[in-house]
Amino acid sequence: MKKASRFSTKALVWLTALSLVFFFTAAASAGSYKKEYKMTLNVGPQFYWGMGATMFAKLVKQKTNGQINIKPYWGSQLLKGAQLKSPQMVASGVIDCAYESTINSTPVMPEMNIFSLPFFINNFKNLDKMEYGETGKAIFAVMRKKGLEPLAWAENGFRQVTNNKHEIHLPKDLKGLKIRVVGSPIFIDIFRKLGADPVNMNWGDAVTAFQQGVVDGQENPLPGVAVTVQIWQYQKYLTRWNYLVDPVIVYWNKKQFDKFPKDIQKAIREAAVESARFEKALCRAGIDDGSSLKILKDEFNYTPKITDPVAYARSKGMIVTDLTDAERQAFIDATKSLYDKWVPKIGKDLYEKAKADMAK
Repeated sequence: MKKASRFSTKALVWLTALSLVFFFTAAASAGSYKKEYKMTLNVGPQFYWGMGATMFAKLVKQKTNGQINIKPYWGSQLLKGAQLKSPQMVASGVIDCAYESTINSTPVMPEMNIFSLPFFINNFKNLDKMEYGETGKAIFAVMRKKGLEPLAWAENGFRQVTNNKHEIHLPKDLKGLKIRVVGSPIFIDIFRKLGADPVNMNWGDAVTAFQQGVVDGQENPLPGVAVTVQIWQYQKYLTRWNYLVDPVIVYWNKKQFDKFPKDIQKAIREAAVESARFEKALCRAGIDDGSSLKILKDEFNYTPKITDPVAYARSKGMIVTDLTDAERQAFIDATKSLYDKWVPKIGKDLYEKAKADMAK
């Protein structure tokens, strides 16, 4: 009986010690995650881009069983409006992750300007071939060298031009128009080459300028931005020319991401891919071959309020212009010389990869 008692006591001590090990290991593991992971993006939650970011945060929480909680910070508020600094802030670890436009990465990674070469990509098929081909691999490799871990391709869309003066069919129609553009040098070069007067200003100032008639127009994707901001309140004429595209990339601070356990990494990456697929479909719904509306319905049980953005814009009184092949060629010819300046900045090798991807 005494032996059994001693054995029971030893067993109890051993089990207690083992329990304490498990307890402190679990506590240490739980404590290794931040209470909140900060995510930056340039827009608000009402934009498609913002809706994708919201889904990403929700899915990460679900897939990590609440261990990783992401808080979106809208309108570049963590950057105090300096949206072009998001890659630097994420790479430094000041911000944990981003759901951001490639345009906002161009000051740090000029390779991102491959998507802003005028009249180069033209359509969704070409864009997809680039993102999931050698071009995309090269872009992601550049990001990793900069301290960023790319997770998924999302989208803002092909950028169109609107104005309050007249229809735009040819480069001469842009002559003298003051067009609000984002603060990227290639945008300034494109509109100057087309004879316009590009003006870089934040959106709040731009709206005031539209209302006062100080600025004549702007350029942005139709479904994800122009419809959301109700651009018809300020401008009547819309030209759909797909002159360049604005991909969005979901990315994380690389050092931090690499320290996550493999299961957490997998969960975050899966959440990014799923949210990006949803967000891309939102941006393309009603302006592609119908596949995006099908993706939203079949995979996400979701139907957007506006299923035909072009018809909706027309219903609000906008005059929508689609370029003929000859008109489009006039814009191509007018901006082709910019390639001599920008392809070397982007990288000739990357440019050739993009052409090869699109040719497949």
